[in-house]
Amino acid sequence: MNTIMRKSVLSVAGLAFAGGVFAGPIAAHANPVDAKPAAVAVQSAKPQGDQSHISLNDEQTANVKAIIAATKKAGLPERAAVISIATSLQESKLENLGHLGDMNDHDSLGLFQQRPSSGWGTPEQITDPEYSTTAFLKGLKQVDGWQDMPLTDAAQTVQVSAYPDAYAQWEQQATDLVAQHWNS
Repeated sequence: MNTIMRKSVLSVAGLAFAGGVFAGPIAAHANPVDAKPAAVAVQSAKPQGDQSHISLNDEQTANVKAIIAATKKAGLPERAAVISIATSLQESKLENLGHLGDMNDHDSLGLFQQRPSSGWGTPEQITDPEYSTTAFLKGLKQVDGWQDMPLTDAAQTVQVSAYPDAYAQWEQQATDLVAQHWNS
């Protein structure tokens, strides 16, 4: 790099640094009234990727309501219910799965395909919608920043699935189900 070019680059870098040094303290004292929390922007963002949708039967709708009730009982917001329902849509299509024989993924059971061998609980506990949702939510609460991260990242951090991006496809339906049943 020639001397003139080097001096130009260093001058621009110096101006950028000086601007940051002087503007930083000013920005730190700016009026935050117009600021919006990041969570609002993330929660109202368009769901990631192509969306899937299934029609629900009475059992699946009852499981949606059970997930919402457990979320409320845990004192968590609607976003936690959306993540939980989207996860259950991916894992079991909101069906409380028992042992599926050769089709079973190891010893995975229930709405969230949780495994007794991985410490999620007993088969009886895991197939109880309130228990399995509470167990999922306990894991979700341990994820730093889960409220502000993409749904699929939050779900994957709890579930540790072989298909980490699969949860995103259910975000719109889960959001719609929570909007429909949260206050019912």
